Amino acid sequence: MAFIRSVTVHRIGAEAKLDSAEWMDRPVVVKQRVVKGYRHPDLDRSLQTFRIRNEVRLMLEARKAGISVPIVYSVDLEGNRIIMEEISGVRAKDALQDSDVDGESICRKIGEIAARLHSNDIIHGDLTTSNMLFDGRRIVLIDFSLGQKSSEIEDKGVDMHLLEEAFHSAHHSRAELYDIVKESYAAAYADGEAVLRKVAEIEKRGRYTRKE
Repeated sequence: MAFIRSVTVHRIGAEAKLDSAEWMDRPVVVKQRVVKGYRHPDLDRSLQTFRIRNEVRLMLEARKAGISVPIVYSVDLEGNRIIMEEISGVRAKDALQDSDVDGESICRKIGEIAARLHSNDIIHGDLTTSNMLFDGRRIVLIDFSLGQKSSEIEDKGVDMHLLEEAFHSAHHSRAELYDIVKESYAAAYADGEAVLRKVAEIEKRGRYTRKE
């Protein structure tokens, strides 16, 4: 699998490295999963294969559900990597820091995306504004590496709790906008109110644990 040129390194994390590159005359992002030397090679290979397949499957299911995600061009199981569309835009996290951007519109879109995910029993696993790219008209959801399929209200509640925690941490100066996320989510998802009640329950459990 030949690459014409590598352009930049997006990010190096504990689980994967992201590079910009050109592949078949297209600008792409190459997500290279990191081999864990402390694991037995056969176990590491098995886990990497499972996680790559799981991530790609969730991305494809999200796209079928009407959620914008990067197009997956190729999956290289031998090389532990996914080659996908490179999205032009900024993180929703950064867009929401700009007072000139219509934050209410972005937050309505975020609520709708979360609703579509959970209506299709897709748990993102890292649902934050850092994993959403805004290109001026749409939000593209990225990084399904911690995702799973689940119909459990608890799992969906954890997803939304993470979004709320991340939102208030990253956007504390515009924290009131999260109410729009919740309103949009509940309006678009039949079980949305039940999930939001679960979020409140999760928050109470967290406060109790911290007191202990």
